[in-house]
Amino acid sequence: MKIDFAHSERSTIGLEWELALVDPESGDLVSRADEVLASLRTPEGLEHPHITGELLLNTVELVSAVHHTVPSAITDLRGQLAEVRAVTDPLGIELISAGSHPFGQWFDQPVTDKERYHRLIDRTRWWGRNMMIWGMHVHVGVEDVAKALPLIDGLMTFSPHLQALSASSPFWGGVDTGYASNRSLMFQQLPTAGAPAQFTQWPEFERYVADMTHTGIIEDHTEVRWDIRPSPQWGTVEMRSCDAASTTREFAAVAALIHCLVEYMSARLDRGEELTTLQPWFIRENKWRAARYGLDAILVVNAAGDERLVTEHLAELLVELAPTAERLGCAAELAGVAGIIAGGGSYRRQLAVAAAHDGDLRTVVAALARELRE
Repeated sequence: MKIDFAHSERSTIGLEWELALVDPESGDLVSRADEVLASLRTPEGLEHPHITGELLLNTVELVSAVHHTVPSAITDLRGQLAEVRAVTDPLGIELISAGSHPFGQWFDQPVTDKERYHRLIDRTRWWGRNMMIWGMHVHVGVEDVAKALPLIDGLMTFSPHLQALSASSPFWGGVDTGYASNRSLMFQQLPTAGAPAQFTQWPEFERYVADMTHTGIIEDHTEVRWDIRPSPQWGTVEMRSCDAASTTREFAAVAALIHCLVEYMSARLDRGEELTTLQPWFIRENKWRAARYGLDAILVVNAAGDERLVTEHLAELLVELAPTAERLGCAAELAGVAGIIAGGGSYRRQLAVAAAHDGDLRTVVAALARELRE
């Protein structure tokens, strides 16, 4: 099966951000995305070019245009967020951003009426209906298809670092799960989700998609839901392992780290260097550790099995990536990674709010809504 990888300018960037719709009084999820999106239609009655729906009717997604820098892409998302608020505020709908809703129940959430979503739920049943998850996706342009899969393999070494930084789903259905990112472990229950296959040549990916479509597992390559995947239609690698950032500042920091990592690794490939990659068993273990312990995770950082506290390894990585950040125009945003580490991340803030209010998770939703506004 031939899969063309679109031409893309090197290290351009695009962002996607899933937001939850909630009732400002009760804090519960509200399934009014159709109403919101209808109000965002153009004067000609066309759908908004960048603000869309998702699997569940409690979600809207912001999709940036293609940008050259993280600051301009974040400004794009801020503008779209303002557009959504211009509709949701008069409707009495609040917005929050986190990997999970603190107490929402899956059986209360209607699915968006689209054939692909109905098909997914019909196949995956209970696990599919439990996908009350919100994420952030970062696309980075790759100018040569030969680089796409090696970059993905190299990025998997740092996927747990990004997962720990963005972790924002400690609660599930009203329960403290004990995990910083319960979303990451829930999402991998879907067919084709989880860690990517460790391919190095594009024909290997084409054969994989051919096998999966031939056996009816997927209809096309867009249904490959790996934590990091190639997006051939855009000519990008797409980082998908992160929980939804709770603030634009945190989104900018994580996006800057991803942007810098891809460009840094791309330059290493240009020089003929080998990227640091891990065995599949280390990749699986690191994902679990980051999900469980967040910023307290001790991760395997190389094929020899050496381990480091994620925050210490990130501090070293920020120094190494500083020149790349300067070239990409995101030095201030990359510095925000240290701010996330110092502040403890969204999952810790949510747990602290719940503890301070005798476990009342409505206060957690209210805190998330304030953070996103501020």
